[in-house]
Amino acid sequence: MPARLLPTSLTGRLVAILVAVVVVSTVLISAVTSLAMRGLLYGQLDDQVRQALSRSIDRYADGFTQQPLHDPDDARGPGFRPRGGDASGTLNARFDGQDSQGFVVTTRGGPRSLSTAAMSALRSVPADRETHDVDLPGVGSYRVQVSADDTRRLVAGVSTRSVDDAVEQLVQRAVLLALAAVLVAAVTGRFLVRRQLRPLREVAATAHEVTALPLASGAIGTTVRVPDELTDERTEVGRMGAALNTMLAHVEGALDERHRSEQQVRQFVADASHELRTPLSTIHGYAELSRRTRPADPARLSLAMSKVEAEATRMSRLVEDLLLLARLDAGRPLAHDQVDLTKLVLETVGDARVVSPEHRWLLDLDDEPVLVPGDELRLHQVVTNLLNNARRHTPPGTSVTVAAHDDGSEAVLSVTDDGPGMTPELVRTAFERFSRGDSSRTRASGGAGLGLSLVQAITSAHGGRVSVESKPGHTRFVVRLPAVPVAPYR
Repeated sequence: MPARLLPTSLTGRLVAILVAVVVVSTVLISAVTSLAMRGLLYGQLDDQVRQALSRSIDRYADGFTQQPLHDPDDARGPGFRPRGGDASGTLNARFDGQDSQGFVVTTRGGPRSLSTAAMSALRSVPADRETHDVDLPGVGSYRVQVSADDTRRLVAGVSTRSVDDAVEQLVQRAVLLALAAVLVAAVTGRFLVRRQLRPLREVAATAHEVTALPLASGAIGTTVRVPDELTDERTEVGRMGAALNTMLAHVEGALDERHRSEQQVRQFVADASHELRTPLSTIHGYAELSRRTRPADPARLSLAMSKVEAEATRMSRLVEDLLLLARLDAGRPLAHDQVDLTKLVLETVGDARVVSPEHRWLLDLDDEPVLVPGDELRLHQVVTNLLNNARRHTPPGTSVTVAAHDDGSEAVLSVTDDGPGMTPELVRTAFERFSRGDSSRTRASGGAGLGLSLVQAITSAHGGRVSVESKPGHTRFVVRLPAVPVAPYR
């Protein structure tokens, strides 16, 4: 069926296809049945023709009983009446040279002579002992057979009207049956198709419900789902429902991640603004103080300038850290040299002992150097930030153990302390930007809260990963980096 003739809806298309199949099947069955019935009836009719011809031959041998035919349509005068045995519609004719006589048995059982036109039509039937169909003017369609020799020609036949009527009735009933079948198929098919497609409509309703949700902004959370009974992957609709649920889960995750990123950006901008505003306010205050000091006091001016310098240095450091994070977020490449991680640990721990001698700084190193590919300056910053984090957030007397090992596939750097530990909430947000151990904006706990964010960003840029575990009396940061083959350490 051409696509342009089909309805637009799936239900209509399926019903139309079902009706078309029913129509074609009914037509084929009716045609085959009619042909088979016609063949069967014509076979029986041929038997009757042969029997009629046999009786005609016997009748010719015995002679006809001459009786006048009272037929107003026949103007030829007396004819011949059979002795009996012929059913209504049976035809007999004989041709002896130029003499010819014929009759057909009427429904009243009596004979009726054949017209000249009918006899002429019978004379043209071939004498091949086969049955033939012939239309006789004024009589109708007959199935006839001819027997002939040198002197005579006998024709016997049976009317095909009964067969034609039976076949015609069969065709009419087949047409009525086909119309009834089309009607039943259309009504039943529509009901069954709509019933079978109801789960598909429910899946579509779920999809439409999702499109009505406000997905442009804000947290999305869990949206609607296709019911579990419509997610059986053994069925086509179930596979569609399961796929839609999976897609909705991915969309929800992506939208929630987008919202989280937007919130982080907003928080990042707010925190960065606050961090930059503090040193700017200090610089502005001391600059105004130095301008208002009259007469000029060299000591106070020197103090103000030193404060301005210190705040400007801190602000520059903050801006540099923010720029570094932005470059790492943008995927800017780092140097890819062979870096001796063992040497970095020795240098940074030595610096930490000078800066904070009240802590106990311990080393746990392999006998051979631990080598990694990367940017030495940035990896040095990773170790320094971890040590500064331990120094700032643990009390004096805390033991801090710095370890560097090569486990064959990667280099493992760890910083472990026995300080008070971190809260679970702080463990979850330790590597977020501007995350601090306290919620205040004081400088008592150290810097701006970018140290661990830089550790994570630099580690990720080197193809590594960083993690933290903490409980009271034990906090451990672990950095894992891809290792390179070990070379002799000098």
